[in-house]
This record gives sequence, structure tokens and C-alpha cells, in this order.
Amino acid sequence: MLTVLFTLSLLAVWLPHVSLLDNGLAKTPPMGWMSWAQFYCEIDCLHHPYSCISEDLYMEMATRLVEDGYKDVGYNSIHIDDCWLEMNRSADGKLVADRVRFQSGILALSNYMHERGLKLGLYEDYGTKTCAGYPGSYGYMEMDANTFAEWGVDYFKFDGCYMDAEKIPQGYKEMSAWINKTGHSMVYSCEWPLYLLVNNKTVDYAEVSNYCNLWRNYYDVSASWNSIHSIINFFDLNQDKLIPVTGPGRWNDPDMIVVGQNSITPDQSRTQMSIWSIWSAPLIMSNDLRLVAPVYKEILQNRRVIAIDQDPLGKMGRLVVNTTNVAVYVKSVTPTDENSSQSSFAVVIFNRHLKSSAKVTVRLNEIGLTNSAGYFVQDLWSGEKRGIMLPDDQYIADVPPTGVNMFKATLTQADF
Repeated sequence: MLTVLFTLSLLAVWLPHVSLLDNGLAKTPPMGWMSWAQFYCEIDCLHHPYSCISEDLYMEMATRLVEDGYKDVGYNSIHIDDCWLEMNRSADGKLVADRVRFQSGILALSNYMHERGLKLGLYEDYGTKTCAGYPGSYGYMEMDANTFAEWGVDYFKFDGCYMDAEKIPQGYKEMSAWINKTGHSMVYSCEWPLYLLVNNKTVDYAEVSNYCNLWRNYYDVSASWNSIHSIINFFDLNQDKLIPVTGPGRWNDPDMIVVGQNSITPDQSRTQMSIWSIWSAPLIMSNDLRLVAPVYKEILQNRRVIAIDQDPLGKMGRLVVNTTNVAVYVKSVTPTDENSSQSSFAVVIFNRHLKSSAKVTVRLNEIGLTNSAGYFVQDLWSGEKRGIMLPDDQYIADVPPTGVNMFKATLTQADF
């Protein structure tokens, strides 16, 4: 304990001068694949050899990313979540990957990813234990940050189980500083707001955004419509707090994309992809890439929708129309016209109703699309080009239950 206190006192001397936003990373929302919402903490490789948390699983998913076209559209990272560790640290205090399930070690797995043009994400926890009971980083943050750097880890997810809520802000700041001090580039993903939320504490998102590249805001997603819808409701209610802190290098994280799991329909899958993209949220899939049906693969690889998520302006879209069953979101995107301060826009029309379709009519100028020269309009899911529409024109869409219509309105007056 004396060693821990001494370490923290030294850190305090230079911690206030370090902001993770100086790392220059995650200028667009991260994209990749993560194990948790599909495989959770399955460690029985004897009875579940194809779905247990192991180096084989992550190498297989890397192969699928590369060979099945996911990497080509932007999914470029593989993320290890909880349950990769031995239950005890080494004699010198270092973390050790499970010697059976990760017999080659994390450095070898990192090299495997890098050789294929992919990045590796790794998980740890600020508390005394991870959420699944493996060794946490409390009291070992400097050592763990250096270990992750030595292993070539590109993305670090820091959970918050088994830790007092009062210590949450300081702990996430400290790990941010230790990561920066390694000199190795690592995207830093925090669960800081989530653990304040569950402990009924106030979240200062401006402070969080000074230390984390992205941060989980709400409870874990699961492969159900109720889960996805509850996350949408939370973000809608809190958008005035979330929009100002969003931008290149700092992102709100509504959690994983569960498209490809058969418990959500294709329409619901398009809804998750569309709204996550209108929010500029990370697109980190959690599914079994070996078993994704063609309809879901097409949704996950829609380049037009992904381009909205990855738009370099990095804006978080806003809910601008909200009725009992219909919501309309608008996001400023490129191309822009510097002379007139006008931008192009992406728009999502969302039908919350569980059983009934909705015919929705939207007048462009009533949702903020006021460019007098009009816009080239394209449906981003069907690819249909609707031609040039002026601010007084009406956009009409038939939206299925729990589904969306998504379109882009591109400025007409400049030579793009």
C-alpha cells in the first residue's frame, strides 16, 4: 500500500498537465469487432471449442474481417473483452494471459493482427477485479499501462467494476496519464460515465472528454430490440449534454453493434446502424462473423451509411422532431460551403411503433435544411436518388415498424 500511495503522489505532480486528447487518435469513430455481446465469458474450450474466449477465436474473427470484406469498408480492429487473464498476476506483479486459452501470449496475438493490417484492443478494469473476477488494475496502473504498450496494444477499454464510485473520476484520469506516459499510441475507451450513472452520480462530460477518446454512457447492449431502444431513449433524453462534447478524438459510446445476431430483425438492424451513425458513434460489431447471414452482412457493410458515421466533421446528430411514434434526427456532414457556412446533411426518420408502418412527410426547411439552391437527395439504404430538392419541398417515406428511412442531402451550389 505504501508503494501505491507513493506512486500516486508522484503522478499527481504531472497529471493535471496531461490530456489524452493530445494523442491524436480516433479522429473518426472507431470501427471493429468485439467479443462480449456474442461470446461473453465462455471459457470452457473443451465443450465449446468454437465459441470460447481464446486466441483461436480472435484469430478466426480477424480472418473473417479481412476475407469477408469488413476491413475494406472500415472495420479494422479486433477487441478482446473480459476473461482473457489468468486468475493471478505473475510473481513480479504483471498481468498474465490465460496460459491455455492464450498460449501464444498477447504480444503474439497483437503481431498477428498487425500483420493483417488490423489493430488489437484489450480490456482491463480500474477496480480490484474485473467484472468477471480476474485481476484488476487498481494499484498496478503504471505497470499495466507499460505492459499493454510492450504488447503493442492499439486500443484499451477500461471498465469500472469493484471500485468505489467516489474514486472513479480520479482513477480514469490517472490511467489516461499513464497511457500517455508510455509513449505508445493507444485509443483510450472509458466506462467512467456509466459507473457514475449506476451510482446516481453527476457526470461532467466535458471533463470526461479531456481524458478519454470515447466513453460508455449507458448500460450494456444486448441482442434485443428492448435493449437497443432503451439506449436510443437515453441518448434522446440526454442529447443536450452529449452533443457539445462530441468531435474528432472524443466520442460518446452507446455500445456495440449487435447486427448479425438473429434475435434482432433486419429493420431493427438498419435502425441501430443508422442511429449509431447519425450520432457519430463507434461501430464495433459483436456477432459471430462466421455465421452472419447475407442480409445482415449487407447492412453492416453499407458504405453510404458508414460514410455518415465516419464523416470528418465528427458531429453528433440531433433529434429535431419527436412524436409518439416518429423521431427525426439531423446531422451536419460534408461537403460544406465555406462561403455560405452551409453544410450537407444526413437525416434519419425512425418509426418506434412495434407493429404499424408509418408514412412520414418532412418539409426540408422545417428540419433545418435551408440552402436556397437545394440539395441532391439520396436514400442511403436503397441507394435511390431522389433528385434535387429545395427547402420548401417535402420528403415522403414509408417507414416500417421499428425501422428507419435514412437519406443524405448534399449541397448543390459548389463544385464538389
